Amino acid sequence: MGAGKSTVGAELARCLGWPFHDLDTLIEAREGRTIAQIFQQQGELSFRQIESAALAELLSPPPASMVLALGGGAFGQIANQTALRRVAAKIVFLSASAGELWRRCALPNQKLRPLLQDELAFRQLLSQRLPEYGQAHLTVNTEGKQVPQIAAEIESSLALFSH
Repeated sequence: MGAGKSTVGAELARCLGWPFHDLDTLIEAREGRTIAQIFQQQGELSFRQIESAALAELLSPPPASMVLALGGGAFGQIANQTALRRVAAKIVFLSASAGELWRRCALPNQKLRPLLQDELAFRQLLSQRLPEYGQAHLTVNTEGKQVPQIAAEIESSLALFSH
């Protein structure tokens, strides 16, 4: 949460000339309600099932190229990791300190995040997810950087993967 996945993903897609998809946005359109409403009405387990189904649908057939922003918990699901490996996706983890991520999430006009409770719970959730995030092909520290700079850093690193 707060890493900039949607914003950086859209900018990276623009730079690469690829389509951009935000999995949470696709889920909301498909379900006709917000992520927060799904969590509230059906719980996290049901949301994770919806999330995995939406990802599998998006990746079938495998796209030639695209930038995809996954929600913070999506990569922790084995089914999602398998689906991403199957299409040889390059996974990028946008990192920042827990304090910086919390600050970004607490900014006014931020969307409602169902797993965002208090700073201690936020830090614990991040700590739990870090081992999963560590499996990414590329980690980019976003702290103190502007979106175009982050996208350019990812773009140049992705070019190394293709050689």
